[in-house]
Amino acid sequence: MWIARQVQPLIRRMAKQFPAVLITGARQTGKTSLLRQLYPNASYLTLDLPANAEAARTAPDELLARYPPPVIIDEIQYAPSLLRHLKVRIDRDRFPGRYLLTGSQVFPLMHGVSESLAGRCAVLNLHTFARAELLAAGRAIEEPRYLFLGGYPELHLGVDPDLWFPAYVATYLERDVRNVLRIADLPQFNRFLRACALRTAQMVNYSDLARDTGIAPNTARKWAGLLETSGVVAMSEPYFGNRTKRLIKAPKLVFLDTGLAAFLAGFRSVRELTESALVGAFWESHVLGQFLRQAASRGETTPVGYWRTAGGPEVDMVIERAGSLIAIECKWKEHPGHADARGLKALETAEPGRVKQKMIVCRTKAAYTLPDGTWVVSTSDALKRLASQ
Repeated sequence: MWIARQVQPLIRRMAKQFPAVLITGARQTGKTSLLRQLYPNASYLTLDLPANAEAARTAPDELLARYPPPVIIDEIQYAPSLLRHLKVRIDRDRFPGRYLLTGSQVFPLMHGVSESLAGRCAVLNLHTFARAELLAAGRAIEEPRYLFLGGYPELHLGVDPDLWFPAYVATYLERDVRNVLRIADLPQFNRFLRACALRTAQMVNYSDLARDTGIAPNTARKWAGLLETSGVVAMSEPYFGNRTKRLIKAPKLVFLDTGLAAFLAGFRSVRELTESALVGAFWESHVLGQFLRQAASRGETTPVGYWRTAGGPEVDMVIERAGSLIAIECKWKEHPGHADARGLKALETAEPGRVKQKMIVCRTKAAYTLPDGTWVVSTSDALKRLASQ
């Protein structure tokens, strides 16, 4: 059964306006399946096959001649030199939707796209399933279960997560980490990956990460950048309203799929995760991840930051739109109260007149407001409110 993706209309719009469309993202997010579902009559060329990748390097024109447009070219990162030949063909005929590309290793790939296909290619990052996508497909999944399992498509088709996650991590380490960064000590990088999962939704301290993993701080910074560019984590930057104030400057490292983070952190059941001291951080990662999925499906690139003073008051998510701020606090509890809005109030005081909306996103069954006007809402209600802004 096909589970529709929220991003499908956006991809169709892109393909009607650009000669090429590139779908990037972490491994196994469903990039190829999505394009083949949307364009069942398109030719299909996968560069995951060594023979095809070699032909793309040595005889690109002959290879492309065998696959008339529209053509889906899968795993383009294995033959980035092919992008130059696509540019030549596009410049001869800029008919939209000619080339539909996928790529997992964003880091070298994006350089090739900017060099060869600037102005000719639309780029979209595909995340794992949003919970809303699963619910719309009739797959009822409670939020704690989604928090633990995550949104990788294979896991919602009956594959045992205890078997799938180890294979996924091994593939990521072998094919992305080793091939791109030439890291010889994969067990050490694996430890680094797990240390990051235990710190999801926390401010990055490269010295602590380095100490816990047995590497240099500069190496920790480099490896964290790899996790970001390969679609495993996002870096939530601090929001600077008044630059004269002393604010914490380190970004937060947030895993984009809480299921992967839960596996790496060692949780083996929903109960084990939800009863742990880390559940609040995982909840924050979940809320941010759902917002990023919705924003990507709408083609929005509004950055999401966080706010925190040196004294301690913090707001988990700050979104700036048209000069106004939307402030969001994430709480695992079901019935937050006035004390839980302390950070929101501090931001409102620091940025008078700029906070347009304040929300606490939690597990409440029904939305309500606190005396100061802060809305207490569920994740789905928060997403609807953000979509209407």
